[in-house]
Amino acid sequence: MTRVTLQLLTLLWAMTGTSTQTRSSCSVPLAEQPLVNGIQVLMESSVVHSAFPNPSILIAMNLAGAYNLEAQKNLTFKLMDSDTADLTIGQLALTIMALTSSCHDPGNKVSILQRQMENWAPSSLNTDALSFYGPSLAILALCQKNPATTLPIAARFAKSLLANSSPFNVDTGAVVTLALTCMYNKIPIGSEEGYRALFSQVLKNTVENISKRILDDGIIGNIYSTGLAVQALSVTPEPPKKEWNCQQTMDSVLDEIKEGKFHNPMSIAQILPSLKGKTYLDVPHVSCSPGHEVQPTLPSHPSRVPTSASNITVKYTINNQLRGVELLFNETINVSVKGGSVLLVVLEEAQRKNPTFKFETIMTSWGLMVSSINNIAENANHKTYWQFLSGKTPLNEGVADYIPFNCEHITANFTQY
Repeated sequence: MTRVTLQLLTLLWAMTGTSTQTRSSCSVPLAEQPLVNGIQVLMESSVVHSAFPNPSILIAMNLAGAYNLEAQKNLTFKLMDSDTADLTIGQLALTIMALTSSCHDPGNKVSILQRQMENWAPSSLNTDALSFYGPSLAILALCQKNPATTLPIAARFAKSLLANSSPFNVDTGAVVTLALTCMYNKIPIGSEEGYRALFSQVLKNTVENISKRILDDGIIGNIYSTGLAVQALSVTPEPPKKEWNCQQTMDSVLDEIKEGKFHNPMSIAQILPSLKGKTYLDVPHVSCSPGHEVQPTLPSHPSRVPTSASNITVKYTINNQLRGVELLFNETINVSVKGGSVLLVVLEEAQRKNPTFKFETIMTSWGLMVSSINNIAENANHKTYWQFLSGKTPLNEGVADYIPFNCEHITANFTQY
C-alpha cells in the first residue's frame, strides 16, 4: 500500500467514522466456537456474583454480543451510577467506553476525563510504562467522543511517550497503539501534518516493541497480554517489520483455553473481543438493537477443577529486604492443602499456622490482590507491591486463580518497580 493510498484511506475513515479493518485476518474455526462461548458464559455469570462493576466485562459483552441480557442490563446501570470521584483515569475511560458500547450517554464523565487528561503529565522521563496504561485508555475514550478536542492532548501524550526511557510493557504498548491508531485515523481535515508524523513515529516504535515479544508459538508477551496485543497488531497503520502469524496466535490461545487458563473474568474480557474479530476501536459502532437471549453451544471438555482430593505440600516464603522499610524478614513455611486448591488457600493455611504470615487483600478488576503481608503494605507513592513467584518466575495469575503443584516453592517478595 502506498503512502498516498494510506492517506486517502485515513481521510475516508475520518470522514465516515466507520470501524477500521483488521490488518491480519484470523478467526476461530467453527469447531472451536463452543470454547469461546464457554468462556463468554463464564465471564457473564461473574456479573451476577460480583460487587465490583467491571467496565471491561461490559465492553467485551457488547462487542461479542451478550448472551445474558439481564446481566448486561444490570452491569450497564451499575456503571451509569458509578461515582467518578472513586475512579482512576483508566477506570473512568473504560466506563465511558462501556456506556458508549451500550448506546448510553456517559454524561459529564467525558468532560471530567478530558479535564483530568489536560492536567496529566508523567512524573519523570523514566516513569514506569504501566503509568501510561490508564492515560492511553483515556486518549482512546476521548478520541471516540471528540477527536478534534482530543488532538492536542494526544499530541502531548505522544511526545511524553517518545521521551520516556522506562522498560517496555506489552499491555501498555497495546493500549497506546489502539489509542494513537484512533487518533491517527481521525485527525481532522486541515490539521497540521506534524500530528500524523508524531503519531506515526510513536506507533512505529510501539508496534516494533510489541512484535519483539511475539513468542515462537504466537503468544505475545504472555497469554494474558495477548488479547490486547492482537487488537493492536490488527489495526495499526504501522505494521511491524517482523511478520506476524495471527492464526498461529489464535490457535495457541484456543489451546490455552482448553487447558483452563482463561477462567478469570478480566482475562476473558481482554481476550474475547479478539476471538470475536473485534477491537476496542469498534466500541462506537456496536449495534444496540433489541435482541433476545441466545443459548450458546458450550464445550464438552472437562472442568479445570481436579477430581483428586489428595493433599499436596507447598513451600511458601515471604520476603522483604527493601531498604527503608521498617521490618525486614525472610520466613518460610511448608503448607499442606488439597490438590487443586488455589494459591489463596495456601496463604490462608500459612496464616492459620503462623501469624507472621498474616495477609490482607483488596478487590481489583482482576480479582483479589494481596496488598499487605506481615503488616507490610504496598504503597503506590513508593512504587512497592507484593510480587508472587514460582521459583524465580513471576506468576501471571492472581492468588485466587493460580493453582500450585506439589512441592512447588512460592515466594511473596516485597518489590519496587
